[in-house]
Amino acid sequence: MAPKWRELADRLADQIRNGAYAPGQRLPHIRDLVEAGEGSKSTVHAAYKALEAEGLVTSSRGHGTVVRQTPPLKRLGIDRYDKVKWRDGDEVAFIADRVASGRTHNRDDQTQTVARVEAPPAAAVAHGLAPGSFVYARARLVKEAGQPTHALTSYYRPEHVEGTRIVDPAPGPAGRGGGFRVLYDAGYEIDRMREELFARIPTPEESKLLMLPSGEPVVELHRTAYTADGTVVEFAIGVHAASRFRWSYDFEVPDSSHGEGEPR
Repeated sequence: MAPKWRELADRLADQIRNGAYAPGQRLPHIRDLVEAGEGSKSTVHAAYKALEAEGLVTSSRGHGTVVRQTPPLKRLGIDRYDKVKWRDGDEVAFIADRVASGRTHNRDDQTQTVARVEAPPAAAVAHGLAPGSFVYARARLVKEAGQPTHALTSYYRPEHVEGTRIVDPAPGPAGRGGGFRVLYDAGYEIDRMREELFARIPTPEESKLLMLPSGEPVVELHRTAYTADGTVVEFAIGVHAASRFRWSYDFEVPDSSHGEGEPR
């Protein structure tokens, strides 16, 4: 049997999806549900936190718990990197997510800073660099309607990007097609990707940067981009507000018994 807070959360979630609570409407105060016999204060609080983690509501001091105005963004998996989008067009990855979600977008939703820094350990390992080596770090903060959705920092070998738009600190994507198009024009065509994901509790700095409600986790992404000959041309670390995305992956199922589809 599910715990009482889970049963309450599921019941409220059904009411939200059925329109009993409209977008922007505030859910009852915790004390009102306690008095209505829905459970103890801790039970109702746990149910509300579950709804928040699932992206159905937001919670803030002074406003209570409110049904989200919009559903979480669809965060595409493989399709967001389709070369037609960035090589032949101007649909950089975060914009591809917005298009797939039916949401408006603006290139200024992404801001960035660029600096030459000592490679963090994970970036040094990914690029095969010795400890203490320098890389270019391109840090982006992406927002939707003024609310941050995620932060992403890409690390590049200097010899791959010096003299390119990637090291230009101007706001917005690195020109038409973004960073992948810049690498392509420099002779480094992305051939395959590896993405690793895990959830964790945010640091206080991340909570402030992403404007996270208390208790919301983040999803950390490690992305490694390779050329056809196996050269790593980008290693990126992203920190995503967990409730603001729905991750979507659509791919062919490999069958290694036929000698094809083996992971690389």
